[in-house]
Amino acid sequence: MATMKLGFGRQNFYLFKRSFLLLKLIAIVFAMLLFCEFLIYYLVIFQCNWPELKTPAYDGERETLKPVLKAMFLADTHLLGEVRGHWLDKLRREWQMERAFQTALWLLQPEVVFILGDIFDEGKWSSSQAWADDVERFQRMFRHPHHVQLKVVAGNHDIGFHYQMSSYRIKRFEKVFNPERLFSWKGINFVMVNSVALEGDGCNICSEAEAELIEISHKLNCSREQEHHSNQCGDGQPLPRSAPVLLQHFPLYRRSDANCTGEDAAPPEERGTLFKERYDVLSREASQKGSMTPTEYALSKCYLPFENTVLITYCGAAGFLVVLILVHFGFLDSPFLFGCQLLRKFKTV
Repeated sequence: MATMKLGFGRQNFYLFKRSFLLLKLIAIVFAMLLFCEFLIYYLVIFQCNWPELKTPAYDGERETLKPVLKAMFLADTHLLGEVRGHWLDKLRREWQMERAFQTALWLLQPEVVFILGDIFDEGKWSSSQAWADDVERFQRMFRHPHHVQLKVVAGNHDIGFHYQMSSYRIKRFEKVFNPERLFSWKGINFVMVNSVALEGDGCNICSEAEAELIEISHKLNCSREQEHHSNQCGDGQPLPRSAPVLLQHFPLYRRSDANCTGEDAAPPEERGTLFKERYDVLSREASQKGSMTPTEYALSKCYLPFENTVLITYCGAAGFLVVLILVHFGFLDSPFLFGCQLLRKFKTV
């Protein structure tokens, strides 16, 4: 009878050890997932701060501060489509983008978010159903509160390059995203341009885009001539008297990235590569059609977690799990016991 009780007790002890091991494994896996898929975004983006900008305005002897607009800029999200997007790759990328965007919204509290083109990867050839699916995914990932405005400009992957774009693709894009070209907030004018249409060859879409820019230029010039009450400006609501901020997908013309520096710059061996006009950048002619005047602004770059950091964390946790299992089944000495044995040997010597 005593032997049976002893055997039953040992069986319970082994079951308890296995259950305790299982609980430890679950806890480690849960902690690893929580850190790599949630907390790391908060830890990294928490280090981002809005740059300080002091814009004093003198009102008699008093000094007041002009309202400052907090704007966040994104570009080239390239949501994968049904043709080139593997489901696992899409799942991973979209989870990372969603977590990064939602975390940035919560921590940084921007007032407006601009996405500078190439929202989708296959918008230039996607079918109506594929486009609807991609838009639904985008709206889920980049959901935002009503008080935060989201403004988008078209890129070549959204509507196609110059010889691929069509009125149908442009209207399809503008049906989802507000097609306004001029947006003013807190005394700042933003001009949003379809840079794919700035080819300068006189095509119908290009001519319409240039006509829109001429009209916007007229409105902006009128805003600077408010004091003179020009008859050509009419009686409409005047725009703020500020230099416009030009937003578009293609960069203005530059020879190369030779003068670019920073973590997000091209590799040193590629910075001297000459850009191709109308493909990598706008043409020199199109770039000279617009002009910018300096004004007060402050820019701060915010980086996301490095994928290598996540992979190293996963590998380290997986290695720790393997060691834990080997120690439990007696294939490896416990690191604690091994350390104690080394200390004893050291004391003995």
